[in-house]
Amino acid sequence: MIKKGNLLSEGKAKSLFETEKHEELMMVYRDDTSAFDGKKKEALKGKGEINNIFNAHIMDYLANNGVETHHLKTVSENESLVQRLDMLPVECVVRNIATGSICRRLGVEQGLNFEEPLFEFFLKDDDLGDPLINDNHIIAFKWGTEKEIETMKEKTLAINKLLCEKFSKAGLILVDYKVEFGRRGDEIILGDEFTPDGCRIWDQETGESLDKDRFRKDLGNVVESYQIVAHKLGISI
Repeated sequence: MIKKGNLLSEGKAKSLFETEKHEELMMVYRDDTSAFDGKKKEALKGKGEINNIFNAHIMDYLANNGVETHHLKTVSENESLVQRLDMLPVECVVRNIATGSICRRLGVEQGLNFEEPLFEFFLKDDDLGDPLINDNHIIAFKWGTEKEIETMKEKTLAINKLLCEKFSKAGLILVDYKVEFGRRGDEIILGDEFTPDGCRIWDQETGESLDKDRFRKDLGNVVESYQIVAHKLGISI
């Protein structure tokens, strides 16, 4: 049995603990749900367990298709073991369809399909509202190197190709998502979760939102929608 040690960090829906091995951490998925930089909060029973199992499935799929991740294994209903990484303070966002903040920011049409995936960097800082940044910011403030920037872009777009195909076969549209990366020595490794909390997923036939937008927009049935997505992807929950 793996014992949790000291709490290292606590995000909006996950907590990260030390373990007996320095190079391994315990990631705990909580039922907590938040939106609008934490202004809206609620605990949704069962969400942590679903996200833990969902993420493990996606991480295993990516690893089996050439994308190395920090995920090691699930150890309980809502806990997973992950590699300790030196995380870069940036978020990588890919948009396949325009919706959400980009429509408000640029006044573009909701639902616009991009011919090629649109990639953006954001600074991971809740107090500043996770502002949009570019390559020059990352290099100037030493958040990452030019090589690391290129690696993050390449890996994020590789993830997009793999998951768009997987979701499409399941009757789903992967609208957009964010991922984060960390350093393991000289390597850049995916060090984030991939769940309906951090991406937008629409039903191919109906266009219905099946992700955290249901919480943001008070549409209800948040956990049930996550279960629908999992079922369509062949994830046993």
